[in-house]
Amino acid sequence: MHRADFGSLNAFAAVVEQGSFNRAARQLGVTPSALSQTVRQLEERLGVRLLNRTTRSVAPSQVGQELYDRLRPAVEELEAAMAAAIAAREHPAGPLRINAPRYAALAIIAPRLRRFHHNNPDVALEIVVDDGLTDIVAGRFDAGIRLGERLEKDMVAVRLTDDLEMMAVASPDYLARAGTPESPADLHAHACVNWRWPSDKSLYRWEFEEGGREFEVSVTGPLIANDVELVLQAALQGVGIAYASHGWIARLIADGKLVRVLERYSPKFPGMYLYHPSRRQQPRALRAFIDCLLDRDVL
Repeated sequence: MHRADFGSLNAFAAVVEQGSFNRAARQLGVTPSALSQTVRQLEERLGVRLLNRTTRSVAPSQVGQELYDRLRPAVEELEAAMAAAIAAREHPAGPLRINAPRYAALAIIAPRLRRFHHNNPDVALEIVVDDGLTDIVAGRFDAGIRLGERLEKDMVAVRLTDDLEMMAVASPDYLARAGTPESPADLHAHACVNWRWPSDKSLYRWEFEEGGREFEVSVTGPLIANDVELVLQAALQGVGIAYASHGWIARLIADGKLVRVLERYSPKFPGMYLYHPSRRQQPRALRAFIDCLLDRDVL
C-alpha cells in the first residue's frame, strides 16, 4: 500500500459518513477542493470510481460502499489506538521499567512503592535490581538510577539524593582484637572485606582523599562479595573492615554496632540520580515516577 493511501482512505471514509465534501472538509480541517483532489487521486491509484457525485449530493458507488464497509472497522481501531496514546500522555498507565542498584531500590524506591501504586494504579512498575552499569537503552528500560559520577553524558539526569560519603567501618570486637588503622596505608595490615564490581568483575580499589589529593588503596582480606549487605554483615560479625557509602551504614554507626575509622580520609562523591535518554515525548508514567521519588506527589 502506498503511504499516502492511509490519509486518502481516511478522507474517503469521512466523505461517505458526512455525505458531503464540505462537511467532511470541515471535519478534517482542509478545503473542499483539497479533499476532492485527495479522493480523486485515490480513485486513480485504485482504478475504480469510489464516489458518485452530483451537484447536490455525493454517495459511494457499489465498490466504494464495499470498501467503506471493510475500511470502517480498521479506521475505528486506529482511532481507538490514537485515543489510547493520548490518554497515556495525560494519564499514567502501562508498563514502566526501571533499572536500579540495590541501595537505590531499597532506600529510595521501596519506601515509596505504596504511594506510587495508590496514585498511579494503572502503571505496571517493574524494578530490576542491578549493581552493574547496564545500558538502559539496549535493555529497554524507561530509566535507570546511578551514581552521579557514573552517568553517561548524553542522558537527562535528575538528582535524587545529596552527595554521599564513603566510610570505613568495623565492629567494636574487630577493632579490640586487631587495633584501629590510623591511615589508609595501615589497611595492608588488616583484614578487609573486598567488593567486586558486578559490571566488569574487577575488585574495587578503596578511594581516599588527603589535602585535596585523591588516591586509591588495594586491600586484601578473607571475603570478597558483590552485595553491600553481605559486606556489612561480614563487618558486623567481626570478619574485617568494610568500606561503603554512608547511606547504608549511618544507622549501624549511630547504634554502636559499627565504628567508623579513617574518617578524615573519606571522600564525598555525587549522590544518586535518575536518568533517561530524552525529554522528548517522556512517558506520563515516568514523569509520575520521578515526581514520586522527589516527593512532589505528596499533598
